Amino acid sequence: MADINHVVLVGRLTRDAELKYTNSGYAVSKVSIAVNQRRKINDQWTDEVNFFDVVIWGKTAESLKPYLLKGKQIGVEGQLKQNRWEQDGKQRSRVEVVSSNIQLLGGSKGNASAPAGASGNSGLSGSSGTTDTSAPSGTAGKEFPDNFDDDIPF
Repeated sequence: MADINHVVLVGRLTRDAELKYTNSGYAVSKVSIAVNQRRKINDQWTDEVNFFDVVIWGKTAESLKPYLLKGKQIGVEGQLKQNRWEQDGKQRSRVEVVSSNIQLLGGSKGNASAPAGASGNSGLSGSSGTTDTSAPSGTAGKEFPDNFDDDIPF
């Protein structure tokens, strides 16, 4: 059986996105998200928060930067990557989520909202960009027929 490294998370940004560029001019943005999990311990419900670092590459990092603000809810799809280094004679490591798809979800108090359907795909393959999932032009307010034949396999 093949190895699988795939993660999907939905959470809120803990800080505004940091946009930087590599020496070769490639954009990279780093964010951190908080993912809440509600658990029942004995007869009491408690919230457990987990924090995850997310790396967004390329044009997606650039185009989503204005919308990736603290408190904004996002969906992240990607893979886990472990970075290892030595510091002060001790071995260190950190696990990050390298995004392949970012979805802007619910708004947050005081933050600007992204345009409807704004989302992004990012990755190391160079095929990154922003996709628009809104209705095709000229179809706003129109209903599709019940026998609309789509090619979606699920």
